[in-house]
Amino acid sequence: MAHLDLDEQEQLAQLKSWWATYGNALIMTLVLGSLAFSGWQGWRYWQDGQAANASNQFEVLSKATQGTDTKAVRDAAGELLEKYPRTVYASMGALSSAKYYFDKSDLKSARAQLQWVIDNTQTEEFRDIARLRMANVLLDEKAHDEALKLLQAQHGAAFEAQYAALRGDVLVAKGQAADARSAYKFALEKAGPKDRAAQESIQMRLDALGG
Repeated sequence: MAHLDLDEQEQLAQLKSWWATYGNALIMTLVLGSLAFSGWQGWRYWQDGQAANASNQFEVLSKATQGTDTKAVRDAAGELLEKYPRTVYASMGALSSAKYYFDKSDLKSARAQLQWVIDNTQTEEFRDIARLRMANVLLDEKAHDEALKLLQAQHGAAFEAQYAALRGDVLVAKGQAADARSAYKFALEKAGPKDRAAQESIQMRLDALGG
């Protein structure tokens, strides 16, 4: 062995001491890090697989909603929500099936699908959309106070005009014309100049109340 000078001997002694104290902890950290990385990789692959399966099931549901077989829609939606509830496809599927039921005048089933989105979606935009559509269903059911309460829920700025306009519709149905006009005017402000279709629709409803 080559002769070590005093400084090198001291450094070697310090290294041995450090390794004796922290070596096991370092090895454990490296092992845990490796396991964590492997686990993350496995989780990512599992998520990718879930998303792919959910996408396929969503396609099944989409095709079903284009037909007239209500059982096929119910079965496809049920499998999507049960097996893949945390995927974006589950929320999309619930919204899609809710529209199907609404168009069939099955308001009870439409409400159930929309409530699922409100309670379970991981995406706030979908929750905002579900509340809007639920309020529309409640308006059809003449549950005006329930609809107004739902429209008071916190929502994204992008939905301000739609929420206000629908609030105006509910207030008209309740016979509260003055409050409805205020809601429509607020909706016009929030619609912005780029959304001409929304502005024209709201303005027509406002004009019907005398402006």
